Amino acid sequence: MKILVSGGAGYIGSTICSALLDAGHTPIILDNLSTGRVEFTRGRIFYHGDIADVALLERIFQEHPDIHATIHCAALIVVPESMEKPYEYYRENVGKSIEFFYHLQRLGCKRVVFSSSASLYDVVPGFMVREDSPLKPSSPYARTKYMMEMVLRDYCLSYGMYGIALRYFNPIGADPQLRSGIHVENPTHVLGRMVDTALGKYPYFEITGTNWPTRDGTGIRDYIHVWDLAQAHLAAVLDFDAVFERAGNPPDRYLVINLGTGRGVTVRELLEAFQKVIGRQIPVREAPPRPGDIAGSFANADTAERLLGWKARLSIEDGIRDALRWAEKRKEILNLRTETVAAKE
Repeated sequence: MKILVSGGAGYIGSTICSALLDAGHTPIILDNLSTGRVEFTRGRIFYHGDIADVALLERIFQEHPDIHATIHCAALIVVPESMEKPYEYYRENVGKSIEFFYHLQRLGCKRVVFSSSASLYDVVPGFMVREDSPLKPSSPYARTKYMMEMVLRDYCLSYGMYGIALRYFNPIGADPQLRSGIHVENPTHVLGRMVDTALGKYPYFEITGTNWPTRDGTGIRDYIHVWDLAQAHLAAVLDFDAVFERAGNPPDRYLVINLGTGRGVTVRELLEAFQKVIGRQIPVREAPPRPGDIAGSFANADTAERLLGWKARLSIEDGIRDALRWAEKRKEILNLRTETVAAKE
């Protein structure tokens, strides 16, 4: 099968493309490289451009009329940045997706798998969320994902599309074959900061938020290996029609599925696992929560197992080891600078 992957030069998108290739399928990458890396497209079918470029979309479908489905990963994703730049996030994530989804169906591509986010969920007692748990997106980034879900659902109702929104929890690790991984120079996510601290780039790892109502006061998350995440996308897109049959063919032709391990891990617990893997302690400081942060949640992943036949198989330790291996590899692949970042007092 040919699968169009928007954002296929990014961290998650490139890993999905590798998983598709390994399974004998052909990813068609569409990426404007605003955050993605051209290095992740080498040897792959790649169109450099914007998801809202109608002429480019028409060209892609003229050249590949046998595209089976689209996986939509393209988006800006940094929560604190979204608090500072809401216009850019609504323009890139919502405005352009409105055009993208519309022209996909016009060009005959009715199957869409959408990369959504668990940041949509409200904090609930016990922190475990199901697909029908209350929603309360707490940042412009999370609200863009919520809006994109609503747009896709409305399009499915009106234009005969079929949509699967996969609500990610917290991806970690890298492609186990090290073809791609976290590519930003200064990762803001928690494991990336731990890795860079261990490598000496930062003088200390900062725990942001220590008074949440969790078992140790730090935020709780569901850390899922990015390779497991990619395999879930394969299960959704390659068995697309059967997924809807298993769901009872809902009349709105739209499904929401959580992708997580089903296990909640606090930041302190992740730090402990990280230090065990590297065999030493790293310097740590505590700080207030960042804008847009919440106590967190973890997945009830029963729906993914029932509809996709998928469950997470790789451990947090696997994710940590692959993140560390990639951190060394990415310098030669991406030519990133390695200077130490000064501490902020």
